Amino acid sequence: MTQSIDVRRLRVEFPTPSGQVLAVREVSFQVAASEFLCVLGPSGCGKTTLMNCLAGFIAPTSGEILVDNQPVTVRGVNRGVVFQDLAQLFPWRTARENVEFGLQVRKMRKALRRERSMELLRMMGLENFGNTYPHQLSGGMQQRVAIARALAYDPGILLMDEPFAALDAMTRDNLQLQLTEIWAETRKTIVYITHNVSEAVYLGDGIIIMDRQGTVRAALRNDLPRPRDPLTDTFVRMQREVMSNLAH
Repeated sequence: MTQSIDVRRLRVEFPTPSGQVLAVREVSFQVAASEFLCVLGPSGCGKTTLMNCLAGFIAPTSGEILVDNQPVTVRGVNRGVVFQDLAQLFPWRTARENVEFGLQVRKMRKALRRERSMELLRMMGLENFGNTYPHQLSGGMQQRVAIARALAYDPGILLMDEPFAALDAMTRDNLQLQLTEIWAETRKTIVYITHNVSEAVYLGDGIIIMDRQGTVRAALRNDLPRPRDPLTDTFVRMQREVMSNLAH
């Protein structure tokens, strides 16, 4: 079951020895159920702070976030999260055990956990690596395990904070394609943080562009047909439109 998101006048301030620092300033946007939204902007514009609010890891100073019209106040099982850090997996657990972690916490029976984890590892093309530890996997494989773990308990929303940024270009391109296939199959609502213009155009139905003041500079629709080819004229024109908003 997918879910919608409604962000209303979100503001986040952090105390520092020299005073309050404003990280996110009056941000508002909506994400329809099953929509793939990319949030794009330079480093320091508040993208990760916004993601942490969506996940329920931190509370905003003011404003609110609604998921299916219900306020987000704490971390919830309806939101799966995938981080950029390749160390997000538990190194002492195998790939399968990492995927099963949330299900184990929820006391799902072992046989059902195994069935669910193997189903997701097959979806990720990792069915032969279930008993492999994270340090034995490539960076791309680790991120696929992290995505499988986030999907394991079937959240309506998937939150992804630059999950492919630390990977080489070829691996990143392959995972972008695989992610679009997973999204098409599961129809999860996805909010994807990135600083890569091409990635945002390739993945997103909508693109939110933030500036260094922590505000939304522009909200663009991306109606390019899927699958998308980065070499087409229409793709390049969309990139130019996004870049023109970043440059202002």
